[in-house]
Amino acid sequence: MTDPRFVYVTYINTTPERLWRALTSPEFTRQYWWGREVVSDFEVGSPIHLEYDGGAKHDIEGTVLAADAPHLLSYTFTDPADRERGDKPSRITFAVEEAKDFEGVVKLTVTHDDFAPDSPSYEGVSAGWPDILASLKTLLETGKPLAYA
Repeated sequence: MTDPRFVYVTYINTTPERLWRALTSPEFTRQYWWGREVVSDFEVGSPIHLEYDGGAKHDIEGTVLAADAPHLLSYTFTDPADRERGDKPSRITFAVEEAKDFEGVVKLTVTHDDFAPDSPSYEGVSAGWPDILASLKTLLETGKPLAYA
């Protein structure tokens, strides 16, 4: 059996630099990631987490594995509740490149992998990433994220 892997590719009418800011700036992530702010200095080996409620809570944490602005960002990814159940951190990677067939468009490939066998986290991230990434794309292209119900 192969290890579970979530891969999502989308094309966004933006620049690599603006997309990088959207992935690494609390001001951006707060808008498309349902109020969560990414916190890190994005140096390899540094901690990263997503906080909400004015910094009072966080639900995703990890360690930066790679950061090559504006082309590649990768970090370990765990929810503290999953870790308490014994689940190991998985890995999220954002690859940003200019689209070959479209002018002024960026290709974003998101790969979430390195899950433990039978990981309960896989279902959650597979359900969550499409909503988050659609909201990111909408924000960058229209100035407004998707309205979360």
